[in-house]
Amino acid sequence: MSKVALSELAVNGGPKVRRKPWPGRSLLGQEEKAAVDALFDQAIATGQAFGYDGPVEKAYCEEFSQYMGGGFTDAVNSGSNALYVALRALDLPPYSEVIVSCITDAGGMMPIPLNNLIPVVADAAPGGYNIGPEQVEAMITPLTSAIVVAHIMGEPVDMDGIMAIARRYNLRVVEDCAQAHSAKLNGKPLGSFGDIGVFSTMFGKHHITGSQGGLVFTKDEDLYWRIRRASDRGKPHGCPAGSTNQIASLNCNLGDLGAAIGRVQLKKLPAIVAARRRLVAAISEGLREIPAINVPKLLPGAEASYWYFRLEVNTEAITCDKATFVKALQAEGILLTPSYAHFPHRMEWFRKQRVFGQSGLPWSSPEYKGNNYRDFPIPNAEAATAKQFNLHVYESWGEEEINDILAAFRKVASAYSR
Repeated sequence: MSKVALSELAVNGGPKVRRKPWPGRSLLGQEEKAAVDALFDQAIATGQAFGYDGPVEKAYCEEFSQYMGGGFTDAVNSGSNALYVALRALDLPPYSEVIVSCITDAGGMMPIPLNNLIPVVADAAPGGYNIGPEQVEAMITPLTSAIVVAHIMGEPVDMDGIMAIARRYNLRVVEDCAQAHSAKLNGKPLGSFGDIGVFSTMFGKHHITGSQGGLVFTKDEDLYWRIRRASDRGKPHGCPAGSTNQIASLNCNLGDLGAAIGRVQLKKLPAIVAARRRLVAAISEGLREIPAINVPKLLPGAEASYWYFRLEVNTEAITCDKATFVKALQAEGILLTPSYAHFPHRMEWFRKQRVFGQSGLPWSSPEYKGNNYRDFPIPNAEAATAKQFNLHVYESWGEEEINDILAAFRKVASAYSR
């Protein structure tokens, strides 16, 4: 094949590879509508509005627990609140330190200081977005009480290594599986390795409960009842009759309406993830012939669920930088996120310690004995995000979309090839 001229690129005025809109996910269908309609029909017939902690929500939680291989689940109203509830339920010592992934959503870090705990940011393992055991252990101090592990892009973290460290130092572990529904490591579902697994079910995730939602999962029954109390204003769930509210907490309940959608979605989840895996496998196979793109390897035994598909630009094989390359791909009509430099600890709220007004708490508390203005270098994460980008992959896409994606990659790689 002859080399593509730069003038042929869409970014320079040439024709686009993908000229029509990409198919939407079509995540919601008549099944979800029927489930919601049934709730409304019942409410109208009985005169009783649907609420929370009802039969539909209980069924959804039981079904998710079964999906995870057994355990206990509480449905809440967002992924961020799922993490808040998890940390609240663990009852960690105030002003102790919680190690957290450097690349995550802000909602994957903010619940830590909101629980009067100190976030300590671990770098990514070399070559990717996820933290690794070595990076976690490097951040442990005598003040460390827990680790929050985010499985970014649906790619599994080395949980065997993380759990070995947690046992060695007597630390609690929360898995943030917001982007990793149905992902596994060595056949075991993510979210079932640590003390608690938390999930987001907002509208963009693998399976959803409407516009927002979340799940808190554990295999520990005593911890489950603490989760229930933490998510419902301290109400005495699991306590003797006559007990009153046990702790001060927030109302993070989901409710039957979202759970009705979630139950239908959960049935679709295996097919959704399988379709994404097939899509990624086909694209990966086609990219093998393109030196400009490296497909990062997963951990041995990892089964990713691919919220996005992380790819790396090999600038040694091309005459431009990553930014120019991905901009050209976008101009060809390819859906992608050019950079995933999501570092919450570099946002204003963290740098200025704006959690409880202007107080600087919990960092400024005299009870915190650590360094309240500690810097967190993240050279591995910076190196990965400088070279990598995220390709959008949706379960509704088929052969035509795969062909267009690969055609765009070939075209841009040819034009910029050395």
